[in-house]
Amino acid sequence: MEPIRKINDELAIAGQILPEQLKQLADQGYRSVLNLRSPDEKGFSSNEQQQAEAFGLYYANVPAQMEQIDGESATFVLQCINELPKPELVHCGNGALAAAMVLMHIAIRQGATMNQAFERIEQLGIFKHYGR
Repeated sequence: MEPIRKINDELAIAGQILPEQLKQLADQGYRSVLNLRSPDEKGFSSNEQQQAEAFGLYYANVPAQMEQIDGESATFVLQCINELPKPELVHCGNGALAAAMVLMHIAIRQGATMNQAFERIEQLGIFKHYGR
C-alpha cells in the first residue's frame, strides 16, 4: 500500500492508491482526489473515479508525465489543484510528480513565479531522475 503523505491541512500526496485508501481519505475528511496518471500507464486504476465518487469524493484525472511537464501543462495541473475542494490528495505513479506539483502550488501561493517554482523543484532534485 502506497503511503499518503500529508503536506499541509489542504494537500497530501501519494503514488498509486488502492480502493481502501479512497475510503480512508473520505473517512478522514478529504474532499477530492487529483490523479496525474495517464490511462495507458501500467497500473492505472480504470475504476478509480467511480470508487472515489462512491465515497463522496470529487475526482479529476489530468494525465501528466514528469519528463514532459512544461509551463502549459503545469499551469493546467495547478489550476486543478486550486479548484478542487480541500483537503485534496494529489497522486501519480510513484509520488514524485504529485510532490513536484504540490510544491510548485505552494511556492506560487507564497509569491513565486512559475519559473521560480520550477527552479525550486529542480533545486530539490525532483526532476533530475527524469532527464530534465
